[in-house]
This record gives sequence, structure tokens and C-alpha cells, in this order.
Amino acid sequence: MTYVVLLLFLLALIFFWLSNRQQKAAGLPGGRVIYTDTDGWGKVEKPLFHAALGLTGKPDYLIEKNGQIIPVEVKSGRAPEAPYDSHIFQLASYCLLVEKTYRKRPPYGIIHYENRDFAIDYTRELESALIELLADMRRDDVRRNVPRSHEQASRCKRCGYRNVCDEKLA
Repeated sequence: MTYVVLLLFLLALIFFWLSNRQQKAAGLPGGRVIYTDTDGWGKVEKPLFHAALGLTGKPDYLIEKNGQIIPVEVKSGRAPEAPYDSHIFQLASYCLLVEKTYRKRPPYGIIHYENRDFAIDYTRELESALIELLADMRRDDVRRNVPRSHEQASRCKRCGYRNVCDEKLA
């Protein structure tokens, strides 16, 4: 009987170690995973939604730690010197959605790249810039002629409007 208990204890330790290792490999901070958009951790959750802004999003992970909810966005490539603005605004969107959905304002969110993590403070200034950007996007959505917003041929190649765009680069 003692050997069975010891064996079960060792198996529990191994499973705990493997789970912890998987969480660290995904770039997740310590805490409890309460939401995931990856099927590797279980069922995929429904999107977060805020009707007043018409904003919907699915963060890769939400981690509950010390009563706070931290969104984590996982990027597949290597880290740039600093996170791209688009990645910061995507993470800020998740912070806003967390605040509206769970009634808890995240102090920060995490962008996890293959080789580096960035903790991005969710400040009132970032929230204001996000809301302004969403308003600009809504205005552009109804405009007929919106100029291209970049000089990157690689972005044009992947664009969904490539076939109808008269400003494409490549």
C-alpha cells in the first residue's frame, strides 16, 4: 500500500512539472489559466465582446493572478526591438475587453514572442489612444477612398483587399 501511495505521489509531481513546463513554454506568467484561444489547453472559449464599441476579440490566454486578470498574446515570430504598434493595440483591445467583461481592469498585458516577452502597461493614455484608433477605423470603414497606411510590400502581399486595391506595392 505504501508503494502505491508513493507511486501516485510521484505521478502527481511529474504531471505538475509537465503542466508548469508547458505553461512557461507558452510564455504564460504564473497564475491560473481562465481563458484560452488555443486548443492545446482545452476547449476554445467564445470571444469577448463589448457592444458599445462594437469590439470583439479572443486573447490567446487570460491568466488570473493575485485577483488580477492578465491578457497574454502569443506571437509566432522572433521579437522585434520593441513590440509593433499593431501588437500593442491588439493587446490593449484585450485589456479593454477584460475590463468590460470581468469588471477588473488589467494593470498590464503580455506580448509573448518566440524569444522574448514584453509587459505592456495598460494606462489611461493607451486606453484613450485605442478608443481614438477605433473611432478612426470606424470613420475609414465608411469612406470610399482610404489611402494605404504603410510602405511594406510584405503586408500588401497578405492583404485581403489586394485584388481591388489600386495602391498595392507589389
